[in-house]
Amino acid sequence: MEWPVDSILEFLKDIAVHNNREWFSENKDRYEHVRDLFENMVQQVISRISLFDDSVRHLQVKDCTYRFYRDTRFSADKSPYKLHLGAYINAYGKKSFHSGYYFHLQPGACMLAGGSWCLPTSVLNAVRRAVIDNLDEFRLLVEAPDFKNLFPVIGESRLKTIPKGFPKDFPFPEYIRPKDYSVCHYVADDFFRQQDWLNQTTEVFRLLKPYHDFINFTIDEMT
Repeated sequence: MEWPVDSILEFLKDIAVHNNREWFSENKDRYEHVRDLFENMVQQVISRISLFDDSVRHLQVKDCTYRFYRDTRFSADKSPYKLHLGAYINAYGKKSFHSGYYFHLQPGACMLAGGSWCLPTSVLNAVRRAVIDNLDEFRLLVEAPDFKNLFPVIGESRLKTIPKGFPKDFPFPEYIRPKDYSVCHYVADDFFRQQDWLNQTTEVFRLLKPYHDFINFTIDEMT
């Protein structure tokens, strides 16, 4: 049985080899078919998240997806196209600082993720302070066995030391050293070939909801 994700991943494998405008132009119809398949998956995910997080109910697929064309103006890599398809399901929009749900398809690097990226320093420090001030609550969230099993690490990147202005003897430095408050759960490509991939995805994202609420409470106070 061929699943929609098969066509998506095969196209992404091919664009990784033929990342040029000539090949893409010759395969534009194929890309548009793959884009439609992906957007259908995203719509299903939005609908499922809406069952436990009403804040995203108003979102349309276009509010969550990105252009496939890379912005190469400030990059040494001038490849014109991305190697993945992603959707950021965030009640405040895909460019928001708020914590949201991220759905990513890429051969060998598929993921279900979430949290907040690229926070301004003032907001990032406010979240760090909230962690310190509400440490027991935060630990209950991120150290819960189900959460910890899926999201063992807080932050995509971290400082080597305690951030300036924070107590050097804080007993859980791993919770204030992150440069962002994202979390990530990688899944095998075969994950999306399972009959219940949508149910499993829903449960992964359901676990993220209290984490989002914690982060967003502080962000709402700052913005």
